[in-house]
Amino acid sequence: MTQMNMVQAINDALRLEMARDDRVVVLGEDVGKVGGVFRVTAGLHDEFGDDRVIDTPLSEGGIIGTAVGMALYGLVPVPEIQFSDFIWPAYDQIVSELAKYRYRSGGEYPCNMVIRTPVGGGIRGGHYHSQHPEASFIHHAGLKVVCPSNPYDAKGLLLASIRDPDPVLFFEPKRVYRAAKGDVPEGDYTVDLTKATVSREGSDVTVIAFGAMLYEALDAAVKAEEQGVDVEVIDLRTLWPLDIDTVIESVKKTGRLVVVHEAPKSCGFGGEIVSLVCEKAFYHLEAAPIRVTGWDTPFPYTLEMEYLPLSHRILPAVIEAAKA
Repeated sequence: MTQMNMVQAINDALRLEMARDDRVVVLGEDVGKVGGVFRVTAGLHDEFGDDRVIDTPLSEGGIIGTAVGMALYGLVPVPEIQFSDFIWPAYDQIVSELAKYRYRSGGEYPCNMVIRTPVGGGIRGGHYHSQHPEASFIHHAGLKVVCPSNPYDAKGLLLASIRDPDPVLFFEPKRVYRAAKGDVPEGDYTVDLTKATVSREGSDVTVIAFGAMLYEALDAAVKAEEQGVDVEVIDLRTLWPLDIDTVIESVKKTGRLVVVHEAPKSCGFGGEIVSLVCEKAFYHLEAAPIRVTGWDTPFPYTLEMEYLPLSHRILPAVIEAAKA
């Protein structure tokens, strides 16, 4: 085991897979000699060269369109979109082409590729560098969506994503790129793309979180315990396909649900989770589910910490659910 942060773990996964499989190609803005704006691809250009670590023009539609063509011809591209906020020029390529190829070809062209992109707030990036757009991609059949919270999961989930035959959006919570540290195996391993994990066991309230907000949920759980409320915290890891079985098992135990995510509440992924729980475990609920999310506004700059669903907003929701 080696202590790594998320940047190092993701870089290690890319290096390992590029050495193992010469079909893997990395491309994007500044991913080569610069090593990416967050230095996640640092050193890969020196090791694998221009043919496999490709600096592209500033054209997200071009990056993803090129990667789709590569995948259809048998390569395994891992394009980077520098910030998830910039992914929208490539949206049509992703949801109208990439997500549909396996279906429209009867399984002949699965289009194996992973789109990496940093997501979320907490770095004072303002409204063009802080969004968390998972719901827009979960809505479209044919895509898998992953969002790790820690270095161990980041490496294992990325290796699993690259080897998965379906296209994957790999969301990297930049707020914890270097803040989240942990033991990571030096060699090859994968983390199951279909399984959430129980980060903290409890009996009174279930809290669902992912990415950077997992740590806020865990902090709120510690503070809730001081008030006599025992909180179970689930880290989804893979958002879609959702491990609804783990969620339902927890809700059946606690009878209460709080869902946390950074994106705005309206039409957010939390609404889908609540709906599924109500469909599958309605009679086990002792209180109405609660969503703690971003606000239905553009992501602000000076009021960033008021927008994010941090621990001080999660705690009252947990206490409300427990007392209902």
